[in-house]
Amino acid sequence: MQILTVDVGTGTQDVLLFDSERELENCFKLVLPSPTVVAADRIRTATAVRQSLVLQGVTMGGGPCHWATMDHVRAGLPAYATPDAARTFDDDLDAVAEMGIRVVSDDEAMALADGGAERVFMHDLALGHLLQTLASFGVKVSLSALAVAVFDHGAAPPGFSDRVFRFNYLRERLAAGSGLAGFAFLRENVPPEMTRLQAVATTAPADLPVLLMDTAPAAVIGALEDPRVRAARTPVVANVGNFHCLAFHLFEGRAVGLFEHHTGELSAQRLGYYVERLGSGTISNEEVFGDKGHGALVLDAHAPAPDLLATTGPRRGLLVDSGLNPYLAVPHGDMMLAGNFGLLRAFAGHDDSVRAAVERRLGPVLAL
Repeated sequence: MQILTVDVGTGTQDVLLFDSERELENCFKLVLPSPTVVAADRIRTATAVRQSLVLQGVTMGGGPCHWATMDHVRAGLPAYATPDAARTFDDDLDAVAEMGIRVVSDDEAMALADGGAERVFMHDLALGHLLQTLASFGVKVSLSALAVAVFDHGAAPPGFSDRVFRFNYLRERLAAGSGLAGFAFLRENVPPEMTRLQAVATTAPADLPVLLMDTAPAAVIGALEDPRVRAARTPVVANVGNFHCLAFHLFEGRAVGLFEHHTGELSAQRLGYYVERLGSGTISNEEVFGDKGHGALVLDAHAPAPDLLATTGPRRGLLVDSGLNPYLAVPHGDMMLAGNFGLLRAFAGHDDSVRAAVERRLGPVLAL
């Protein structure tokens, strides 16, 4: 069984072609620029030659492509976007218009492109490009399934804080009792308010089983593949991504607390402070939110103290610099693929047809 797993971050997209007929170490992998970085580069090229810009496609991750588009507007150059592409920057299209980006129909966008505007197609899943890259090296791909992780704030109602909406979603998923695997969905079960996950689902081939998941829980599940992390009874596991930091306090596989913050707003000392407060069960939602984070949640204030602090993610050095001496999780020998391994584990938990293939190479499925 071949499962293509794609973990889409702000800086990179990490790709693992899992093949149950191969030893895990011999499965093919890629670490490539994330789709938002690719889009941002194309936008900057248009800005440099003072060319009009038109964005088409679906809602995708913002960050670099948003910053590049705003630089384009500030340069006094026209920028247009179709509604779904525009929602990459804000769910409220009136707010997008206030940024200086004109929202247009698909027909208008095509006419603008025909008239010389640089057209950038917005999407998180560049499946055709990935398959073409693998094929160029002679890799024979016969996919049985696809699993993709992206970070999704969700579509907050007008006037409602994106940060509050996102954290309410985290709280509700844990309250549903599905554990960390509850942040993953088969294509047909993605909540309608999770518009970025929905966008990936609509761009994936209709004939493939597809699992969609939030990036940070996928990375935390993947970190549990490291034997030392798996052996801990009550670890704190932090995924320090390029844009967001999410940390869970786990007790016998069950989440007893968490916080989520913007990595760019955190110093090493501040991150260490929140991690210590999470482990002691004294972290405050109000404090994290007031510090420009998403929030914090304590589900069991009497849970045992952490017996391990583990970290993963491209910015994990921030936690190393805090002085807390975290363990650097290396699941199956590759930190960059933590999210991909988490995707495989989550898929196995959601689809019995996948379970045997995953267990064959990763071992028995953990309780998540």
